[in-house]
Amino acid sequence: MTEYKRISPEQAQVLREQGAVVVDVRDPATFAALHISGSKHLDNHSLADFIRAADLDAPTVVVCYHGNSSQSAAGYLVSQGFSNVYSLDGGFELWRTTYPDETAQSTHE
Repeated sequence: MTEYKRISPEQAQVLREQGAVVVDVRDPATFAALHISGSKHLDNHSLADFIRAADLDAPTVVVCYHGNSSQSAAGYLVSQGFSNVYSLDGGFELWRTTYPDETAQSTHE
């Protein structure tokens, strides 16, 4: 896969169940308030460390608010050598309405 794919919450859930990495590119306060269970927050400060430590071939699902910013972030990850990248269509907002029980709050920042 040389480009990212846009996927639905249902497709993202299947990938999660198969062990995909879920990364959230929303702002830190919004992520802390509520995010997809098990997802990792990525921002300009944590991105380089994430890329260095990542398995570039592992399925990686990128999440934002509504599915727009995640496309840019997914494209960036592909440019950094990631080979199996997905952007969540509808973003966290659609995820939250589709899978309300699959969300969590951060216990610490």
